Amino acid sequence: MTKEMMTKEIDAVEPNAVADIPGPDLNTKTPRRRAPAGACDCHLHIFGKPNKVKLNPGREYTPAEADLEQLEARNKVLGIDNVVVVQPSTYGITNDFIYEQVQALGEHGRGVAVTDLSMSYKDLEKLNEAGYQGTRFNVAAAGGTPLSELGAVAERIAPLGWNIQFFLQVSKSMVELADQIAKLPVPVVIDHMGAPDLSLGGPEQPGFQALLNLMKGGNTYVKLCGAYRLDFSGNPWPTADPFARALIEAAPDQCVWGSDWPHPYCVTSEKNVLGPMPNDGDLFDKLLDWCDNDEDLWKKILVDNPSKLYDFNE
Repeated sequence: MTKEMMTKEIDAVEPNAVADIPGPDLNTKTPRRRAPAGACDCHLHIFGKPNKVKLNPGREYTPAEADLEQLEARNKVLGIDNVVVVQPSTYGITNDFIYEQVQALGEHGRGVAVTDLSMSYKDLEKLNEAGYQGTRFNVAAAGGTPLSELGAVAERIAPLGWNIQFFLQVSKSMVELADQIAKLPVPVVIDHMGAPDLSLGGPEQPGFQALLNLMKGGNTYVKLCGAYRLDFSGNPWPTADPFARALIEAAPDQCVWGSDWPHPYCVTSEKNVLGPMPNDGDLFDKLLDWCDNDEDLWKKILVDNPSKLYDFNE
């Protein structure tokens, strides 16, 4: 796949596009404890109808529609007030659709774009005015900005107060990238607990330890998100527990929570669905478990840390 296929602006919709992965479980379970006021889901996506939204021709999957109305219904059950909408790889660097969603969310929404050096400063300012707070480097999947542009992109977004978000697999790349990440002039956010490779062991594996060390430096945040990416056995995803607890123990001020709604996690290169679609009520309860029912810690991760990182008013 060429860089052009991964990152180019897309000129037209695909009128015959059909979803090849399922949508979310819309019957959100009531959590054991509703979110505190000002709580934020720091990692989710919104998808339009596949044949109505411009799609990245180099995408690995075609998502089912998951719209703002469905998201807001879920938020009402959980008690979530604020959300961060992340540009998915399926849309490449064509940020138009997600931009509209972030605008519609108003003061309760923030955006994370995918940008590269072809994007003008005027376009960056437009995103910033709409509520964007970061740009994403998707190292683990197709559709991302190449790492060769990392330093230059960081310099461009630093005046905006944005962060750089990485979707990467710490087991494969964190040791090599740690020094480069530590020197960036902007905050860094790591998706999905770093997506460690469980075949290499638990939190003691070198890539995950490199992540913990970065967090202790104070400039790297991690999203407690995607337990089902580590454990395909279904709720309560026990294999993810040691990693989440290690992150919280290492740097509780650097942890935020994300659901990854509507959960486009279940795609392999053969487009096979792996494991059951998670329910957001179960995912929300999981965070409470990781916090050992410590309400102050739970609030820190759901409210205080996101308010600082994404500029929400508590």
